[in-house]
Amino acid sequence: MKQLRALFLAFACLAIAACAGGGPVRRVSEPAASIQQLTVRADGSWSVELRINNYSTVPMRFETVSLAVTVGGEAAGTLQGAPALTIGPESADVATLSLSPSTGARVRIADALAARRSVDYALQGTVTAAATDGGSARNYEIERTSALSPVPGLPGVLR
Repeated sequence: MKQLRALFLAFACLAIAACAGGGPVRRVSEPAASIQQLTVRADGSWSVELRINNYSTVPMRFETVSLAVTVGGEAAGTLQGAPALTIGPESADVATLSLSPSTGARVRIADALAARRSVDYALQGTVTAAATDGGSARNYEIERTSALSPVPGLPGVLR
């Protein structure tokens, strides 16, 4: 009986030690980016709300963005900026960037707005980020395709 009790205590101690492990796992994962909203300004330039998703289990600091934008098959230009956003683990935030689009891309967006129909877009480039708990920044490749649709009641806005 004493041996059984001692064996039970040993297993209980091992189980408690296993549960008390080193805390949460630290995982740095590839981020994602997408256009949350595109607003056509009066001068023809675009205000782009870029949604950045942090899939890591640690907070990440997003330092720079350089993404080529294609709209309806037309190269629009490159979204570039330094959002300097710190995004918590497994969360997202939005950086607002400006873009002076190409003439062809302006026409594609104007047509989509006038016809009240969606338009495909693509993002390709890099986002530079680093874990806030140390480590150096690195470039993450971003490739995203999706579509934007006009927002009812908001002229010049697509989501």
